[in-house]
Amino acid sequence: MTATTPAAVEDRRNFGIGLLVFSTLFFATLDTCAKWLALAGLPAFQIVFVRYAVHLALIVALFLPVRGFKLFRTGDWKLEVVRGLCMAGITLANFYALQYLPLTVTGALLFTMPLMVCLLAAPMLGEKVGWRRATAAGVGFIGVLIIVRPGTEAFHPAAILCLFGAFSGALYAIFTRKLAGVDSAATQTTYAGLVAVIAITPFAFDGWVWPSDVPTWIAFVAIGIAGVLAQQLHAIAHRHASPTVLAPFSYLQLLGLAASSWFIFGQPPDVWFYVGAPIIILSGFYIFLREQKLRRQPSLAPVEE
Repeated sequence: MTATTPAAVEDRRNFGIGLLVFSTLFFATLDTCAKWLALAGLPAFQIVFVRYAVHLALIVALFLPVRGFKLFRTGDWKLEVVRGLCMAGITLANFYALQYLPLTVTGALLFTMPLMVCLLAAPMLGEKVGWRRATAAGVGFIGVLIIVRPGTEAFHPAAILCLFGAFSGALYAIFTRKLAGVDSAATQTTYAGLVAVIAITPFAFDGWVWPSDVPTWIAFVAIGIAGVLAQQLHAIAHRHASPTVLAPFSYLQLLGLAASSWFIFGQPPDVWFYVGAPIIILSGFYIFLREQKLRRQPSLAPVEE
């Protein structure tokens, strides 16, 4: 056990799901602030730096007085660093894409993450993923093609960045589960911010732009606060339930993103979003329901293979 005395991994799925639902609200707020800052002319590297600098300052201010330098003690620093780089990868890819794509599109593409978690869970977590769930993941990617429509005038290369971000997010979710019971949620959140700040700092101050109005200043500060709350809830949720259980509920974030896109940025979802997004969501829920059924009836697991 590390000096940060993390709570053990528990099987409290409903509690974990509830925490994850709250985290999606703050993740939606985070993306809304990021798009506002991008449209205000702030460079993507600067937005990522601000997001994690505020994040790191808040988390250290909250926990360092209570835990001291034990906050930085980890049972697996290599995994913490890799997880932090994955988090930075999600953020940078998403923030670049937000300059060119509506929130609904970036959100839908990032929510291929649960499908990727399903496919990566077998080699990385030792979970059995049979042909039914693998097929569901494949169907979900058909929904992605419907939304981005490669080969048409509607396609924008920024969509590829979103898919890279989703892959980074899938790795992040798996590494979060691996760290559950190893490091506390506070330590995990601290390292996520610290690693991202170190990685982004060399690029953050090239062409720095300060906010020019009150709403942009609010977004400038709120982006870090929303990030801290989202990541804390996300990390604690993974201590109480596996990524496969939690992943489908992250789709609720799409509702918040759709509302922000429509009412704040005047970009309502197009018809292809309404066709493709439900396919992605239903694929994720099928994976979740299949996983639940296999847990209740262990004898089905070998048959699915």
